[in-house]
Amino acid sequence: MSGDGNVDSTTSGDGADDGADDGADDGADDDDDGESIVDMGGPVPRRVISVWSRPVLIVQKYGGTSVGSIERMKNVAARCLATQRQGHHVAVVVSAMSGETNRLLKLASEIQDDPNDREVDVIVSTGEQVSVGLVALAIRAAGGKARSFLGHQVKIVTDSAFSRARILSIDARPLQDAFAAGEIAVIAGFQGIDERGSITTLGRGGSDTTGVAIAAALQADVCEIYTDVDGVYTTDPNIVPTARKVDRISYEEMLELASLGAKVLQIRSVELGMKYGVKIHVRSSFSDAQGTWVVPEEVAMEKVVVSGVTVAKDEAKITVEDLPDQPGIVAKLFGPLADANISVDMIVQNQSFDGTTDLTFTVPKGDRKRACDILQTKVPELVGANTEKLVFDDEICKVSVVGVGMRSHAGVAKTMFELLSAESINIQLISTSEIKISCVIARKYAELAVRALHEGFGLSLPPAERTGL
Repeated sequence: MSGDGNVDSTTSGDGADDGADDGADDGADDDDDGESIVDMGGPVPRRVISVWSRPVLIVQKYGGTSVGSIERMKNVAARCLATQRQGHHVAVVVSAMSGETNRLLKLASEIQDDPNDREVDVIVSTGEQVSVGLVALAIRAAGGKARSFLGHQVKIVTDSAFSRARILSIDARPLQDAFAAGEIAVIAGFQGIDERGSITTLGRGGSDTTGVAIAAALQADVCEIYTDVDGVYTTDPNIVPTARKVDRISYEEMLELASLGAKVLQIRSVELGMKYGVKIHVRSSFSDAQGTWVVPEEVAMEKVVVSGVTVAKDEAKITVEDLPDQPGIVAKLFGPLADANISVDMIVQNQSFDGTTDLTFTVPKGDRKRACDILQTKVPELVGANTEKLVFDDEICKVSVVGVGMRSHAGVAKTMFELLSAESINIQLISTSEIKISCVIARKYAELAVRALHEGFGLSLPPAERTGL
């Protein structure tokens, strides 16, 4: 199979509609390199789309908190077995035990500072190896059959961008063999291998991406993301206790929230879900309550102007002063950053004066030092031999409001700016899209801004009771 995400529906067993978006390119894989995330390798076990009253194929992903102790792993095993005993095929993706990845990164940092290294990926990937073995043993101890799989055993092939690799393809055949043997497939999240056989990791929250990618490869009916919260909220309940759980949210809204700092789902997992039509159900591993469904946009969603407020505190701002205001200069400045896989977010260029201009942009805080070093090395004529034209600020954050209803409602930006002004919060940068508005502000105002926006847009109220803006 080739192309940028076309799924061969003839391999889906009984031909049920899995929502694959053939040929659509929504940004999940912006390199059209002829690879597909899906390498089916044969027919998927037969299944029927239903309300789970008949056999379906379910992928369950459990985060670090959910597998944070042996007792919790036993609970995961019990949930997996209960699902399988209803007649369903079950694939389980697990993260490292809570705190384990941080512990391993700390060990590596005592030798070197740069986490974007092949050997660091070798180290941090071991956390998931422990988890899959223990969860598989817990399932067996509870009377079930299970087989664990590491990234290279499922053959999750990625690019070679260590610590932030992107999945290129998955061979689903080993998982199909496990289902045929009556086993629950327990898969290590967060990890894969590149084409040279090196271990790679997918970045923070990468197990979410593994779960959705496995669901796409198997054409599963749903990918259940089990975590320590019971769904997606209008904002972080730790900041605003009156935040409300959202029952259903569109892929686009969830994509914006994930990219803007919401920590419930990794952005790549949402991109893949939208690209391959994977229904995602975010729910708590500690209860049986329904969580939040991430699905294609529905008409009712447009009636909600703002569906969520989020804040990203891991941003840094870089300003390059006195740039020549000439064609090609901006490309020359950002080229080395792109080559180093450093993501640039907001970009603002000032009005030209005397043939020069200032340019400000934001990058992930963890990449700020590396970005400055690269610019000093690659384009000293633009930033100064001693970076005297380079100014940075690590004490910023980005606060955003998101909602598909913004497409058809005016005045959201006005309301947002007035709410921040009422709290004497200065806006440094502004970025917009069809369904979101983001403002960079001083980090010390992060929580104040979130509370003001959440209450100002009435997000503590049920959607039907929110009037105006």
